Amino acid sequence: MARDRGRDNPGRGRKQRPEERPREVYVFTEGEVTEPGFVEYVRDHGTPAKQGRSVEIFFENLTAPSKRRKPLPLVEEAIPYVARAERTARKAGLKEKDWNWPQVWCLFDRDQHEDIPSAFARARRAGVRIAYSHPCFELWRLLHYQNYTSTFGGVCDSAADRLKQQPGFAQTYGPTIRSVSPETAKRVMPEQLRGRYEKARRFAQQRNATHTGPDQTRWDPYTDVWSFVEDGLGIADY
Repeated sequence: MARDRGRDNPGRGRKQRPEERPREVYVFTEGEVTEPGFVEYVRDHGTPAKQGRSVEIFFENLTAPSKRRKPLPLVEEAIPYVARAERTARKAGLKEKDWNWPQVWCLFDRDQHEDIPSAFARARRAGVRIAYSHPCFELWRLLHYQNYTSTFGGVCDSAADRLKQQPGFAQTYGPTIRSVSPETAKRVMPEQLRGRYEKARRFAQQRNATHTGPDQTRWDPYTDVWSFVEDGLGIADY
């Protein structure tokens, strides 16, 4: 089960062998509410792909200002953590091929950002991993309810509106769904995710396979949040 910084470590009384150490995952999110809430849900309720393997999550930009939450600044903020985490891992006896080699992830959206290609290029060179959604993270949430194959035209509000229309989503808020504030709707509720992961991943992979060009700004719709869930957090289902 994934853990975050500050939780008790039952192995603290003795020196851990390299294979016993949790994988350290450093996470930088564009969103201040939705993405951290999602990661926390997966951490607390996800089913590990392999028992006995744990992940320690470090949210590194929870208090960052909005101007530092755009794709390129986000990647630039994350880059120093790669060398730092890998240096610590080597001192602990880990090797790059080990399952618990540390990872640094950025979760960001297309929205109307102009620096998407540069962010991808910088991340690739530095070893920062990306979970990317076009037009926004709400697409990943929407796919937990239905497949969606049409373009959003890069407009996140369209994805958010469709999400609110889903019967299962409305059950979270009851008859007041139309009066729910945008801030409240951003909060991920367990009922919106529980038991829906395999469907969302399948729908996402089907859509992603249709995008073959190198320009990430044209991948509409697209989301590979499932890669962060599986490759980063080591979770198989939730």
